Amino acid sequence: MTAEDPAASSTMSNNAAHAKPSAASHHSLHGHINIPEGVAGASNEAALVALMERTGYSMVQENGQRKYGPPPGWNGQSPPRGCEIFVGKIPRDVYEDELVPVFESVGRIYEMRLMMDFDGKNRGYAFVMYTEKHEAKRAVRELNNYEVRPGRLLGVCSSVDNCRLFIGGIPKTKKREEILEEVSKVTEGVLDVIVYASAADKMKNRGFAFVEYESHRAAAMARRKLMPGRIQLWGHQIAVDWAEPEIDVDEDVMETVKILYVRNLMMETNEETIRQIFSQWNPGCVERVKKIRDYAFVHFTSRDDAVLAMDNLNGTEIEGSCIEVTLAKPVDKEQYSRQKASKGQFLPLQKPRSRTTFTSVTLTHWPTMVIPTAPSLDPTGTTL
Repeated sequence: MTAEDPAASSTMSNNAAHAKPSAASHHSLHGHINIPEGVAGASNEAALVALMERTGYSMVQENGQRKYGPPPGWNGQSPPRGCEIFVGKIPRDVYEDELVPVFESVGRIYEMRLMMDFDGKNRGYAFVMYTEKHEAKRAVRELNNYEVRPGRLLGVCSSVDNCRLFIGGIPKTKKREEILEEVSKVTEGVLDVIVYASAADKMKNRGFAFVEYESHRAAAMARRKLMPGRIQLWGHQIAVDWAEPEIDVDEDVMETVKILYVRNLMMETNEETIRQIFSQWNPGCVERVKKIRDYAFVHFTSRDDAVLAMDNLNGTEIEGSCIEVTLAKPVDKEQYSRQKASKGQFLPLQKPRSRTTFTSVTLTHWPTMVIPTAPSLDPTGTTL
């Protein structure tokens, strides 16, 4: 065919006029925006392109999720832990063009990850990461139960980038160093192992340990590898699950705490002994002591006295047992209830330990203290 062939030229023009634009040809249709895979051909493609043009954010779909972000010109590291929220109960025909305006109204979005199905609809949940922690907290506070469509309320809660696994079925004679060595042989990215001594015999562990990994991905890979039936440790069948994530408490709130959490006490150590030891630098500074099995909460009249006692007693021995002393964590009751409820309603990735139940004991400074009971797994020393 040559340029002088009018019939051929006419045929070519007609074919071109009726040809469906390919993903690659979308560049010329939408100015400077290249249409990425996962957006090209979407039912709301024009709306997604308009969103990218307005904000300058990029969008790409991979591994079953469509990522929006990071902000244009962002050169630093990703935001720290505590900046991400989980969004559940999303109608399956609601996408970024509707979600971004809602969530950017409370802070600067670093990244939104919308989980996608093969049919092009979303899977009902997403993760939104902000550039600052206070923005994520505001989103949880203001956007939970947001009505995104008539009668359709979003569920919004904090997302914990959990890097810690619970491993049960460990021989009680094994020491921390042995457990660390054994787990490191079969999984990668192990940072630390946390082991608690038995309440009845401090020379033995409680039959379980918490293993901290360098990333959530490393922990997830380890959990998959350690699932029952795949690997034994020391010839023993083990149980593995996500550890209960610690509840995040604002730094300004922690600076007001004057209650100490004391772990690894002897069962026979009584409250009066604890009171005398913790008030030795300022007699009368301890208001009350509440001991449960092998741990206790010590209430002080002032924060300075609490910090002084913590600094001097952490890592020391009481009646032959090396104790751990930290500041107790006060938690807003509404926030705690919301986080616990969210796990059962719409958190798909991280489930709590089913082996722990909770009871409540009345305290003076905060209405309730969360105490694990059967068995006694108390990783955080949390007070409500």
